[in-house]
Amino acid sequence: MSTMTLQEAADQLGVHYMTVYRYVRLGRLPARKVGGTWEVDPSDLESLRRGHDRSVRPKHSADWAKRLEARLLEGDEAGAWGVVEGALASGSTPAEIYTGLIGPAMASVGERWHAGELSVAEEHLSTSVVLRLIGRLGPRFARKGRTKGRVVVTTPPGERHFIPSLMVSDFLRGAGFEVIDLGADVPVEALSGIVEGLDGLVAVCISSTRVNAERAVRRVVKAANKAAPDVPVLLGGASIQDADHASTLGADGYAKDAPGAVEVLLELVSG
Repeated sequence: MSTMTLQEAADQLGVHYMTVYRYVRLGRLPARKVGGTWEVDPSDLESLRRGHDRSVRPKHSADWAKRLEARLLEGDEAGAWGVVEGALASGSTPAEIYTGLIGPAMASVGERWHAGELSVAEEHLSTSVVLRLIGRLGPRFARKGRTKGRVVVTTPPGERHFIPSLMVSDFLRGAGFEVIDLGADVPVEALSGIVEGLDGLVAVCISSTRVNAERAVRRVVKAANKAAPDVPVLLGGASIQDADHASTLGADGYAKDAPGAVEVLLELVSG
């Protein structure tokens, strides 16, 4: 038998059909929908059977990330959120969901798309589900109390990927900063208009993932420096190699990822 239906899988396990369906939605049992019917690999079912009790709470974030990736590629928002809820119930924080689940899952999707394993439609479908997950997780980063200052988070013109900037924004909110997130593909003039004269501004963070975007990044850094000469500009993202690279583009600092951005800004405001 090459594959089996959910009902056949339920019969094998001796459980109700809806129980197996829930396993699929929670990412416990890998499955793919073919012609409107879920299909299960018998080897995956056997793995579930052998580790039935242990599979509810994976020990490693990589396991959760794989489960999440499977739900993203199916466009299964409810199932993806079920994976997130499972990880939260296991003790993961919202920040760890971003760095240990969503980040790795989307990185894998991107790599598989570049390798030709996934279609553009599958990549876009995964992105749309992740955006909704972030929308639900974002409020959990909200923090009461006095703000540590305002931070503008933006991207260069032509940048289409703004999931990294969304995650940076939430991390900064969780650290006590007030964030103005401008989203993707931000015109330089728009950034200047926001930054100029903004009270309490402590930094401008620019996220860049697009290859060959150095010219656009330099324009954004220059515009931010002109609009707010005394405000430091930080660079990060997949297209920024390291601190030296960020410096050559005119930036005052570099952050490898969202936790790194928090670390740099906390040092900035405390110093």
